[in-house]
Amino acid sequence: MKQLLSAILLLLGTQLAAYAQGGLRPRGDVNCDWEVTIADINTLVDSVMSGAQYHMFYSYAADINGDQEINIADINLLVDAVLGHELPPMPSFSGTMPVMYINTEGYQNIDSKDVYLHADWWLDNMGIEGIESFGSAEHPLGMQIKGRGNYTWTVRKKPFRIKLDEKQPLLGMDSNRHFCLLAHADDKYAKLKNAMGFELSRRIGLAYTPEQKPVEVVLNGQYIGLYFLAEKIRVGTHRVNIEEQNDEETDSVNITGGWLLEIDNNKNENTIYINERNGGLQWFDWLWITPHSPEVLSAEQHQYIHQFLEKTNAAIYTKNKVSTEWERYIDIDSLACFYIVGEILDDTEYFSGSCYMYKHRGDNEKLIFGPVWDFGNAFQRKIYTGVADFDYFFYQQPTYFHSHWIEEIAKFPHFQIVVRRHWREFYASGFNGLDIDRFVNDHVEAIRQAYAANAIRWSGTGVIDWEAHQFKQYMKSKIDWLQSQWGMPDIVDPEGPEDEVLPK
Repeated sequence: MKQLLSAILLLLGTQLAAYAQGGLRPRGDVNCDWEVTIADINTLVDSVMSGAQYHMFYSYAADINGDQEINIADINLLVDAVLGHELPPMPSFSGTMPVMYINTEGYQNIDSKDVYLHADWWLDNMGIEGIESFGSAEHPLGMQIKGRGNYTWTVRKKPFRIKLDEKQPLLGMDSNRHFCLLAHADDKYAKLKNAMGFELSRRIGLAYTPEQKPVEVVLNGQYIGLYFLAEKIRVGTHRVNIEEQNDEETDSVNITGGWLLEIDNNKNENTIYINERNGGLQWFDWLWITPHSPEVLSAEQHQYIHQFLEKTNAAIYTKNKVSTEWERYIDIDSLACFYIVGEILDDTEYFSGSCYMYKHRGDNEKLIFGPVWDFGNAFQRKIYTGVADFDYFFYQQPTYFHSHWIEEIAKFPHFQIVVRRHWREFYASGFNGLDIDRFVNDHVEAIRQAYAANAIRWSGTGVIDWEAHQFKQYMKSKIDWLQSQWGMPDIVDPEGPEDEVLPK
C-alpha cells in the first residue's frame, strides 16, 4: 500500500510545502520536518499499518481530519493534500494570554514521568501588559521536561514537570527553576477547582500557597491547549521555607528536620508504611507517606521519621478523645485551616493523596499541614455516589478513596472547637456569596477565549459559563451548609472557657 501510494505521487511529481507560521507546524507534518510531503504519507502509513493510534502522542498534525483518531481516512486526506487540496486548519492559540513554546530535542515525544528530555523554550507575552517575555524563536532558552501526575498522566492532554536551566520569574511568580504545567484535563468546572482551592488557602492564611497562572502551550510546533503554569511544591525560601537536610544524613540533630512529606496514594521505593488502624488488614488501613525532602533516607533518617509518625498515629487513635497528646505532633491550627479548605470544596480525595505536611528542625517541632495542591475531586460525590445532600467529605466518599487521620481527629472536641473558631473568623472576613461570584467571574473572563481554543484542540464543549454557574452553586450550597454546622452561637461550657463541640 505504501509503495503504491508513493509511486503514484512520485509519478505525479507534486508535493505540498507548508511551512509553519508563528512556531506552529502545519497539519500533516507527521515526521516533524516542518513541511508536508510524500515523506509524511510514508510515515503515516507505517504508523497506521503498525497499529499505532498516533505516531506521536501530540502529533495532532497526523490526525488530518480532526476526529481524534489516526487511520486510513487520514491517509486518504493527506494524499489529497499533497496533491494540492487544502487541509482543515490547525487548532491554534487564542492570542489572549502568554504562549509558552517548547521544542524537545529531536522533537521527541514526552512519554516518561521518570526521564527528562532536554528542550528549548521561550515565552511570548503576546503584548500583554505586565507580563515579561523570555527568549525567542531565534534565541531560545534551555530546560528539561518530563511527564508528571498519576491519574492525570493517563488522559490524552497530559501534565508536565519542567526544570529551567536558569531561574526565571515566569508570569510574575518568584524566580525559580522548578515549575509544573498542569493540564486540568479532568476539571469540567471551568478550570476552577485548583484556582478556587489555592485562593481559599491564601485567604485562610496557610503559610505557603503555590501560585498558578494560565498560559497557552505549543509543544514541538503543536498547539496543545490551555495550561496552568504552577510552582512545584519543594523546599525553598519562597516555597516551603524549612531547613533542608541532606540526603542520607546521620547527625542526630539534623535528622529532626526539615521534612517535607506527602500522604500519598501511590507507593515508591521511599514509601514509609504506617498501619493506621492499629492492626487492620484492609488496604485502606495502611497509611503511605512519601518523603520529598530529603528524598534518599539513611537508616537514621528512616528510623526517626517512621517513629515520629507511629507516635502521631497512636496518639490520634487513642480511645480517650479528651487527650491532647496528638497535638504534641500536629500543629492544630494549620490542620484546622487546611481541613476547612478541603471541606468547602467537598474534596473526597483530601487526606488521601497529594496531602502535604512539613516539619521544622527540632525535637519539639510539629507537623504543619500544607501546602494545598490537587483539588481534582472537588464536588465529585454526587457523580460517584448519587448523594444529593452535603455532609462532611470523609463520610459517604467513594470506596476507592480513604481520608487518612481526619475522620478520627474530627472526634476530638478540641479540634472541633478550633475548626469552628477558624471558620467563623474566615466567614466573617468577607468570604461570602458575592465574593465567590467576583472571583469566579474574573477567572472566567481571564481564560474565556483560551478555554474555547482549548476545547477546539481537544474536542471539548467549551460551555464555560454553565460550568462556572454549576461551580458557584455547589460552592454556595456547601458554604451555607457549613455555616449551619459551624456558625451557630456559642454555648459556653461552665467548666471551662471553650464553647460547645461540633454537632458531628
